[in-house]
Amino acid sequence: MLIFSEPVESIKTPNFRVVLTFHERTKGRLRIMTEEGMDAGIQIERGQILNDGQMIASENGEVLEVLAKAESVSVATAESALLFARACYHVGNRHAEVQIGTHELIYLHDHVMDEMLRQLGLSVSAQKLPFQPEYGAYFAGGHSHSHDDEHSHIKSHDHHH
Repeated sequence: MLIFSEPVESIKTPNFRVVLTFHERTKGRLRIMTEEGMDAGIQIERGQILNDGQMIASENGEVLEVLAKAESVSVATAESALLFARACYHVGNRHAEVQIGTHELIYLHDHVMDEMLRQLGLSVSAQKLPFQPEYGAYFAGGHSHSHDDEHSHIKSHDHHH
């Protein structure tokens, strides 16, 4: 089986393409079926995220282009900068993965969050879009911090709330 493991700078014409959800693009090891119908695998360093358009090479030089799949997302739009800031605060407080645009927040469809943001005064619509959230603290510097470090770090500050 062909294993793609080396991120490469963009190449004009990749040999293969694969369309993946955001969560699939965060996995270090993934078995895939390319658009061309070939069984293959992706193996990247843990903590790395494959972006839309990312190219990865196999040992024998074949190149795979990773594309972001359109997913069911909610798009919440704020009328004012203040409302937008409040919405960011509340969404961040829930540790949700969120893509931040100009006065809009995009997140994987979530009824509870939709309702919360509507109550704050944002307009929320369901759409199908490729999802590319902000890199939060969990992904920063993938080498030095494990997921567990982040959580224990957060817990140690809980008494301040």
